[in-house]
Amino acid sequence: MTNQNWFSDFVVFVQRLFSTDTFIPLHEPRFRGNERQYVIDAIESTYVSSVGEYVNTFEKTIEKYTGAEFAIATNNGTSALHTALLLSGAGDGNEVITQPLTFVATCNAISYSGAKPVFVDIESSTLGLSPESLGAFINEYAEVRDDGLCWNIKSNNIIRSCIPMHTLGHPARTTEIGEICSEYNICLIEDASESLGSFRNGLHTGRAGKMGTLSFNGNKVVTTGGGGAIITDDEQLAKRARKLTTTARKIHPWLYEHDELGFNYRLPNLNAALGVAQMEQLPYYIKSKRKLAKEYQKWCEEKGVEIFMEPPDTCSNYWLNALDLKDLDMRDKFLEYTNSRYVMTRPMWTLMTDLPMYQNCLRADLSNSRAAGCSLVNIPSSVV
Repeated sequence: MTNQNWFSDFVVFVQRLFSTDTFIPLHEPRFRGNERQYVIDAIESTYVSSVGEYVNTFEKTIEKYTGAEFAIATNNGTSALHTALLLSGAGDGNEVITQPLTFVATCNAISYSGAKPVFVDIESSTLGLSPESLGAFINEYAEVRDDGLCWNIKSNNIIRSCIPMHTLGHPARTTEIGEICSEYNICLIEDASESLGSFRNGLHTGRAGKMGTLSFNGNKVVTTGGGGAIITDDEQLAKRARKLTTTARKIHPWLYEHDELGFNYRLPNLNAALGVAQMEQLPYYIKSKRKLAKEYQKWCEEKGVEIFMEPPDTCSNYWLNALDLKDLDMRDKFLEYTNSRYVMTRPMWTLMTDLPMYQNCLRADLSNSRAAGCSLVNIPSSVV
């Protein structure tokens, strides 16, 4: 079958899945529950900013769903990651290990902290940071010195943190990554922005390290319009996170006193009201998205097209389904064909090492990242 034939069949198939021949976005929110009621209730309470009962309820709901002891809601996923990095000790002249195949916010948050990103490769089976690539990098570049810190022996900078990302919602091998980080006193922070509702061996993403961060942007499985959260089992880290994200204000009934540099990063009650209603729908959303993934997998098997499937021992939310077209030329032809027919598709993000602000950063061999960046295409994945 020619490319033109299966491209056309794909467009027809997607139109049938979403019951429309008008524009089909990559991932749009669904509001099918109590969203309107709760938002109106928040408005009528007059508590629409960073104080209100919906913020507290939203955090408790996240804790219950993920199994984390503590959740601290923030105004977006980037601010959650920035705060987590500061809590890890990341700062001027430090280094933070991450992967090049990620959304730019991961690396921007590292830069906001004053640290420098260092890139190791992903693994093709998860699209997340490769424990093998991390281990090889650590063996060549790192040592723990008498101060108990991990130092890069070539740059003479402290390696503070490691941030794997659960790409497209698929859980990375954070247990293995965590073992390496623990041996070298590197703080593991999981970027779980895309993976709410994803589990590896029964453990929700974001739970294997010291901290995990979530995103509730408009294109995520659950949305608060804009929003994020830090999840952790460490009570002291949770207290520090809550303080830093509330402008470091000291608790007092009327005085405004601040004893360190803080950030206005708390999630508004209005957004949290939307999030509470969305979280009520999360089990249905995950069920629907996994059903959609199976429909795509069945179609691809019939057409001889490769699709990325959840790694072994995981249950993925399938935030975005991805075709593996194996070839840059075919990828670009597919993108042109589908988008010109109102079916939104997109390539993976440009590798961070190809962006001007990160192109001079230290990196390992990135062969898997390069291959995925050239061949994977995201396809419409909204809840049906």
